Amino acid sequence: MKTILNVIWLVLSGFWLFLGYMLAGLLLCITIIGIPFGIAAFRIGIYALWPFGYTTVERRDAGAPSCIGNVLWLVLAGWWLAIGHIVTGLALCVTIIGIPFGIANFKLIPVSLFPLGREIVSTNQPFASSW
Repeated sequence: MKTILNVIWLVLSGFWLFLGYMLAGLLLCITIIGIPFGIAAFRIGIYALWPFGYTTVERRDAGAPSCIGNVLWLVLAGWWLAIGHIVTGLALCVTIIGIPFGIANFKLIPVSLFPLGREIVSTNQPFASSW
């Protein structure tokens, strides 16, 4: 089931999300200070490419720099990304067929708000929650 959902997601919106996050990651990696944020954008892009069957978990060894980086990310970009995922998720949930894809957008909200200190792990469930 998760393979079918991932393929449909890839064709309809996942590829464009992936490209957007990859472009943002490349732009962020131009400066030395932006490299950790660029790597986080790459991580979100991979997760946006195949969201079904994966979830995010907090890394226990993240430390204070990731906390400070997350605050900076939240202020500069995170809340814009979260609002975009909320609006898109709500629009997708209008139709019955779009509900799984709306849920996938909602799964992207926590990692788009606080990407540093998180890792993406595989699950056996297509709708594993990261909250």
